[in-house]
Amino acid sequence: MIQRLDPLTQRLLARSVPHGPLVLMYHSVVPGQSAPAWRWAVSMTRFIEQLDLLQAHGWTTANLTELLPTRPLPEKTVVITFDDGYADNYAAFEELAKRGMRATWFMVTRDIGQKSGWADEVPPQPMLSAEQLRIMHAAGMEIGSHTLSHCRLLKANAATVAEELVRSRQQLEQILSQPVTSFAYPYGQFDDAAVTAVREAGYQTACTTRPGWALRDGHPLRIRRISIFAGDTLSTVARKLVFADNDVSWRQLAAYYAGRLAHRLRLS
Repeated sequence: MIQRLDPLTQRLLARSVPHGPLVLMYHSVVPGQSAPAWRWAVSMTRFIEQLDLLQAHGWTTANLTELLPTRPLPEKTVVITFDDGYADNYAAFEELAKRGMRATWFMVTRDIGQKSGWADEVPPQPMLSAEQLRIMHAAGMEIGSHTLSHCRLLKANAATVAEELVRSRQQLEQILSQPVTSFAYPYGQFDDAAVTAVREAGYQTACTTRPGWALRDGHPLRIRRISIFAGDTLSTVARKLVFADNDVSWRQLAAYYAGRLAHRLRLS
């Protein structure tokens, strides 16, 4: 069943004015149309509908490194990112490529071509192979690091953090024969020390899981992202594009507009 935007969401989207680039965060993209049980996965049917939504409303896709202030970007710029590097992402890559769209993948490099080896909410999953990464890179996709082992950086000592960051970058550069400068913090966990370690390891951009417009903090190693969840409808995703937030429920939006109205009344 093809999803449609509800009338109010359609109106919000038509009238919205972007406040800078957005970054979307995906993990697993599973075949079929049913909503996956894992919150961090989306069905392929919904993923395709979301790509069509972006194109229909004039969003340009970019890779993460293009957020660096080297040249102006189109007003509606979105960076699509995938954390971990699950093998089911390859079909998502093919859907992106045939539309001329780009995306950035953050790989747990120890598990490339094998199964995911870190503890998670789902059983170990097959991972993208080195050959697939080379094909994706040649097609214009960006490949970045998500550490060596999906390490919790805030719980590791400085030596381990440095090894996780440097070795993962080196492994990807060996596979791609290309410098790797983008990173995503596992579990979205970071602090000032982690940011410093990421910079010292040679990365120029890094993604958090904090919602908001991508460059809201004005820091290329603290880029914000919007999470896309299994239960998101097309209207939910559209409202996320408008408000750059994870919670765009009608209840939350009613509270938002009530707050704005109260603020205006205080100023009047």
